[in-house]
Amino acid sequence: MGIYYLAKAQRDLGRTGASRRGMQLVADGGGRLAPAARRGLAHLARLDGDFPTALATAQTLGWPGRHHRVMGDVWWIQGDMNQAATAYEAARHDAEQHGVAGEQATSQAQRAFVLAFTDPRRADDELETAQQLLDGLDLRATTLTTQIAALVRDAGTTPDVEDRARALQAEAAAAGIVAAQAMTHLAVCFHHAVRNDHTRAGAAISRLRDLTRDHYTYYADIAQFMTDVPLDQVSGARWLDSEQHTRDRWRSLVTARQAHHSGR
Repeated sequence: MGIYYLAKAQRDLGRTGASRRGMQLVADGGGRLAPAARRGLAHLARLDGDFPTALATAQTLGWPGRHHRVMGDVWWIQGDMNQAATAYEAARHDAEQHGVAGEQATSQAQRAFVLAFTDPRRADDELETAQQLLDGLDLRATTLTTQIAALVRDAGTTPDVEDRARALQAEAAAAGIVAAQAMTHLAVCFHHAVRNDHTRAGAAISRLRDLTRDHYTYYADIAQFMTDVPLDQVSGARWLDSEQHTRDRWRSLVTARQAHHSGR
């Protein structure tokens, strides 16, 4: 047990090599925490941008390792929001069957987040469901996910997106939730890409890069895919199919949202 929690702490401190060794030791031991350790290995691979390894590991986890949610976490980064949404829905159903309320809420919040990129109207219903599942639970990171999903839903429209994002970034920073900070920055980049505001998008990408120098370095790649500009730095991410396919998917989310707004 001590090795697992030490490995978790090492991951949070950026000592990914030591964390990976500890997680592997616990996973190989086959004890009660082995599923969580295997999930930790998938998470470490995702942090490093090694998505084929992250997905392959996720597919071995089963319910104890929350395999569907971990697969969703890999798919959305590729810009494949439909596949991610399907995975999160399966994760929510698994959690419902096992009576794990927190996992239900977390999976539904992630589903709302990814669908907010593809269908703002549908995102409203998904967010309402997530908020119902969160009622009575104290899950700060999941609550932040729903608020970030609302930013993505509103991208390119309301003028208060940046103000709301700054408030969320401050809250996430105070709580030490780096993933939420990075996701909020990414939502802002999406907002500027939809508005075709290259100046503000460039500034947002610069801030995102500063935040993700240790983990999630590929988020800056995604932001540049959205804005359809060449990569100015190489993150070393290993995408599931190819960089070009990933770029095309993310850019198509932007152009679809622009078309949605112009068709109103």
